[in-house]
Amino acid sequence: MQREYVMGNGAIALGALAAGVNLVSGYPGTPSSEIIETIQKYKGDDVYLEWSVNEKAAMEVAAGAAYTGARTMVTMKQVGLNVASDPLMSLAYVGVKGGMVIVSADDPGPISSQTEQDTRMFAEFARIPVFDPTSPEEAYQMIQDAFDYSEKYNTPVLFRPTTRVCHAYASIEVKDEYKAKKFEGFVKDSKKWVIFPRLSYNNHMMIEKRNISIGNDFSEYCMNTVTGSGKKAVFASGISYAYVKEYLRDRTDVALVKIATPYPFPEKLVIPVLREAEEVICFEELSPYIETQLQRIAGVYNIPVKILGKTTGNGRLAGENTSDYAAYEISKFLGETLPESTDLSDAPSLPVRPPVLCAGCPHRASFYAVKKAMAGKKAYFCGDIGCYTLGNAMPLDMTDTCLCMGAGITMAQGFSHLDKDGVAFSFTGDSTFFASGMTGVVNAVYNEADMILCILDNSTTAMTGHQPHPGTGINMMGDVIEKVDIVKILEGIGVKIIKIVNPFELEEAVNAVKECAAAPGVKAIIFKSPCIALFRPLKKAVITDKCIQCKKCIKEIGCPAIIIENGKVSIDNSLCTGCGLCSKVCPVKAIGGVDNE
Repeated sequence: MQREYVMGNGAIALGALAAGVNLVSGYPGTPSSEIIETIQKYKGDDVYLEWSVNEKAAMEVAAGAAYTGARTMVTMKQVGLNVASDPLMSLAYVGVKGGMVIVSADDPGPISSQTEQDTRMFAEFARIPVFDPTSPEEAYQMIQDAFDYSEKYNTPVLFRPTTRVCHAYASIEVKDEYKAKKFEGFVKDSKKWVIFPRLSYNNHMMIEKRNISIGNDFSEYCMNTVTGSGKKAVFASGISYAYVKEYLRDRTDVALVKIATPYPFPEKLVIPVLREAEEVICFEELSPYIETQLQRIAGVYNIPVKILGKTTGNGRLAGENTSDYAAYEISKFLGETLPESTDLSDAPSLPVRPPVLCAGCPHRASFYAVKKAMAGKKAYFCGDIGCYTLGNAMPLDMTDTCLCMGAGITMAQGFSHLDKDGVAFSFTGDSTFFASGMTGVVNAVYNEADMILCILDNSTTAMTGHQPHPGTGINMMGDVIEKVDIVKILEGIGVKIIKIVNPFELEEAVNAVKECAAAPGVKAIIFKSPCIALFRPLKKAVITDKCIQCKKCIKEIGCPAIIIENGKVSIDNSLCTGCGLCSKVCPVKAIGGVDNE
């Protein structure tokens, strides 16, 4: 054994390797992305690894491997579980042979997501077990236990870390070397592996009976998670447990119960605590899941205990918990005076730093070209999930809608069918196009939509950490592969007008947009320029003495490298990448460039 200082996601990865995982698939999404990246760093030759094109594909790849008896893991963020839900719901009925763990990282806050959905609720919906780690140290061991439970009950298992667990760091004792599990291989049995209504009915009956056994098993598994006793009890899970523990420390006059396995709920574990207590409080993120379960158990077993939580106004209904908030709620619950905190009333306010497109980002140039081409015309700008969602920020103001991955392409079709006077645009990235955009393009061609598909191709999956995708020419096994050609895909689907432009060639880009807007049917413009974080130009912009201080460069494109210094327009050389867009915007040609020395 050896000690490693790792991120929570790293602990999950190393725990999976320690469990003998054979195959890992997933789709990048904060806060889960580093799991697969850590697997790549530590895995041996006997572990297969891939970034799949989306979460549904990842789930199905792992399911096929799990049918052979191999141990498999799938990683995604909570909204990715929606994409993977179709195979997951059926997989819950069919079951698996080898251990299969689905890591769905939740994002209370939300910090980098469009929803605050709670994977614990999804586990109950799918009728499969879920583990809820409280720390990186616990995550390392718990995911190994998750594989064991998956194989014991022949079911996929959900694993629900949250952002503060995923991105926390800890020193953990881990194995020196990792070996993948030996497995039997696939044994053909159509009565087991081919899902039919009758099989689903029989397996559903089996699942409901099995889950009672798992709940009892989980009560034993969590037996050491109850500390203290008394007339008052606190129930917590995930990182919220750590916050409560920080406040209560080693007190024994209050019962503290960690719910590490929310579904199937460990009834036998909590019933004695409820019988002894007069009043309990639930401290959890995000849904009142534990609270609802305790209310149900108290009703079924006729236990006269007062249960407080989110539904009683004793907890936040949205957002993440904090240690300060835990101290406030628990001290109020215990009738204690909250310890005095440091007076920060005279502390300066933190600077407001809204997310913006990077200086030199090609997406800024792409949006600006479309904006210039459509000036004075009615247009709809349907965005998507990625860096380019930030096209909504002023002064660009080029994102009218953003729903979920791939939706920009199909939502633009909705606008086009009902408003023949407006021009419908969709903006999607190259990675998102592969993940969830192609189906929407097929739908557009098939149903004769009139829209312009803008693919912002920066040759990476930028927002989640620059992971490769089918268009980059490399995969997670380190193989150089032939790039999947977006143009050929569009041609194969039936898109007749396809233009490829460099967005920094502003005049050419504007003309391409105008030509597409004048033509009927489905048109595609591929704005192709690499992500500035990967390929930095060797130029810096400079403001010359021709500048008339009109500030058009600031008002038009909003580049963070263009600033006001001592009342005058200036270039922040620490941010400038020399992309040249500002020089094309300047009406008096007062912006030039010099070689970066």
